[in-house]
Amino acid sequence: MDMPTFAAAGLPALGWALHGGLLLRRLATARRDPLTGLHTRAGWTARADHLMSKHPNALVLLVDLDDFKTINDTHGHAAGDTVLMATAFRLASWCGRNGIAARLGGDEFAAIVTDPGHTTGLAALRTALDYPVPHNGHVLQVSASVGHCHRADLPVPVLTDALSSADMSMYAAKGHGRRNTR
Repeated sequence: MDMPTFAAAGLPALGWALHGGLLLRRLATARRDPLTGLHTRAGWTARADHLMSKHPNALVLLVDLDDFKTINDTHGHAAGDTVLMATAFRLASWCGRNGIAARLGGDEFAAIVTDPGHTTGLAALRTALDYPVPHNGHVLQVSASVGHCHRADLPVPVLTDALSSADMSMYAAKGHGRRNTR
């Protein structure tokens, strides 16, 4: 086969390879929150469900920023975005290589760690999430309510039940005032 014929035969394959690569990139982008870079609900749920089934020590967390609307109303949406990005970074850093974090939407986040013993602990997470965030010469006071559920505490270890339990735990923390973990 001469070179022009070989090149012509390879062009469709190259086109399909590029097209497939673009589709994979779009899919990956759709599973990531554009502001924080964390997984979205859809991307996180599939991975978290897999981790729940494989790791008996798994810990599921829900995080909700307290009084987030006040930050947006007082300092503007750019300040709110800065707080969301800081929260995402702090939560992902706390998870490290032992888990994954997600932004579920608005000011609500989730995470799963395969073994909480490999983290700095829930108190350290709460401290990190409550640390003030600098923005345009202002120091924004932030706090978060954190709910959690250990896989071992569930009669049937499924993600939906863990999220439900973590949600109840988070709202119990909110009921006891800001800066709480339950």
